[in-house]
Amino acid sequence: MTTLRFKRSAHPLALALVLGLSVWCCLPANAQDSRSAASTNVPSREQPAVVERSDEQKASDWGLREEEWARYRAVMQGPLGIQSPNLDPLTALGIEARSDEERRRYAELQVGIEARRVEKLLAYQRAYDEAWQRLHPDMERISASLTDTDASAGEVGRLAVFVKDGCPSCDRTVQRLQTAGTEFDLYVVGSRQDDTRIRDWAKGVRIDPGKVRAGAITLNHDSGRWLSLGLEGDLPAVVRQVNGQWQRQ
Repeated sequence: MTTLRFKRSAHPLALALVLGLSVWCCLPANAQDSRSAASTNVPSREQPAVVERSDEQKASDWGLREEEWARYRAVMQGPLGIQSPNLDPLTALGIEARSDEERRRYAELQVGIEARRVEKLLAYQRAYDEAWQRLHPDMERISASLTDTDASAGEVGRLAVFVKDGCPSCDRTVQRLQTAGTEFDLYVVGSRQDDTRIRDWAKGVRIDPGKVRAGAITLNHDSGRWLSLGLEGDLPAVVRQVNGQWQRQ
């Protein structure tokens, strides 16, 4: 049997590596095989691969045929995809429709999908409202604008009041509307989705908590809504939707 000799200056880690190698070499063949088999049976910690959905399934989600989905993919490779890379299939195909019949088909498909989306959204909003009333009946509710309170064409919507913190004229406008008994939806621009920020602001301008709980006044995060309206001028802004168009009051 060969005797292994090491110099006293050898590093402990080097000794361990050599010893480990020596022991492995000296193991019987069947022991080496069993260790190799054990190493191959270690469960993998890799995440399961995401199953790619077929074009047929993707097309079906939008009510499209496979050839229409292929056309959508081709359209988004062109100028439209560069200008508006996040367009949904129906909008993209509708914009690039080759006939009035095609344009009408895609519009009807999109209306149907949007109607189902709104129905689900409203159902969830009702469940959310019920849960809030049950769990926190005495706390003013802050809305993240889950539902759209805009009026449909031909109708006059509620007042929407856009304000910001540190704006004395915003405070006076809100106090005036509340004193007059006006119902309105209040949107705080720059709230950073912070409920506490809005509640503190509402207390500072003496918003009546009872009117908030009753829904006469709603407190909302702006969430970019003010910019999306495209109206000019500084805050505060008191606006109302009339015949589908937002107008300053």
